[in-house]
Amino acid sequence: MTVRRVQSGSPWEESFGFARAVAAGDRVLVAGTTAFKGDVLYGEGDPYEQAKVAFTTALEAIAEFGLTPESVIRTRVCLAHARDVDAVGRAHKELFDAVRPVTTLLIVQGFMDSRVLVSVEVEAFRGTPSEEH
Repeated sequence: MTVRRVQSGSPWEESFGFARAVAAGDRVLVAGTTAFKGDVLYGEGDPYEQAKVAFTTALEAIAEFGLTPESVIRTRVCLAHARDVDAVGRAHKELFDAVRPVTTLLIVQGFMDSRVLVSVEVEAFRGTPSEEH
């Protein structure tokens, strides 16, 4: 099995030694992704905007493998505050309503940077999906 990795340029990828996304077999896994792009946090104080930026970064990572949002089969969303569930859910629905991946939502103690409100993970399928309901 061939394994391919892509980086996004996050400083944490280098300091922790991880890849933004890894393709192995028919799956592409995207690491926990926040609204940071380089040293800039987008959407500070706005969970909706942070979720949109984080998911966009994750979707850019799967695009490196020729995949689209329709390829997403799982998302994981970690929130710093339960109060942000509706705002982040709205961002998720805008991106994935037609796709309907399985989703896990967690409220966590916090993140490495206290301004981060949301972290997301994405898993995508590289095979040919069968349409079964």
